[in-house]
Amino acid sequence: MLAPSVRHLSFVRADGQPLPYIAGQFLQIHFPIDGVPKKRSYSVANSPGAEHLDIAVSYVEGGAATALLSALKEGEQIEASGPYGRFCLMPADQNQRYLLIGTGTGVTPYRAMLPSLAQAHAERGIEVALLFGARNAGEVLYAEEFEAFARLHPWFRFIPCLSREPRENGWAEDRRGYVQDALADLAPSVDGDIAYLCGNPNMVDASFEALKQAGLPVPKIRREKYVSSR
Repeated sequence: MLAPSVRHLSFVRADGQPLPYIAGQFLQIHFPIDGVPKKRSYSVANSPGAEHLDIAVSYVEGGAATALLSALKEGEQIEASGPYGRFCLMPADQNQRYLLIGTGTGVTPYRAMLPSLAQAHAERGIEVALLFGARNAGEVLYAEEFEAFARLHPWFRFIPCLSREPRENGWAEDRRGYVQDALADLAPSVDGDIAYLCGNPNMVDASFEALKQAGLPVPKIRREKYVSSR
């Protein structure tokens, strides 16, 4: 359990083969409900090249996928397809900084992107600011990993934005409030920044408007909304 209502799951393919994917892409989990095929989408939470695939699953009251994935035991199988999606770093990007903005399990694509970001920094000196919105300390998913990465890489900033309660022993960059309210302090650059938005639709919409008001062109704002489905 990453948080009281978020479970981390790790899978390997039944045939033992690797699954080629790009950091930021997602899988679709397939399952029947009363004989009717259903599917739910989950971003891959680990970087390409590993023998396993990680996802983070939020608990949804009455959710069919929640019932399936919360009851899985080690060794059990599920059906999935993919990878899908274009919420990825683009090889043609020539920006100076990435603004990665997420809430809840919307932070999982950024976890998968860490090695790619390190490579981009080595190749062209980019910087990164990851703003992660949560209500309290218990909902800051993968906090230790992001904080450890930030300690090792001064060009990477991890900025948790806590809307309800601060952490008792917080990270140096902890903020109070919502991620969209912290954007102004980062002074988004029209020419130098590309922003990624992933998570709660209200946050995505609010951050999108804040970035547009700061002058960021729409093509430099890449979005993926996470909608909880039953």
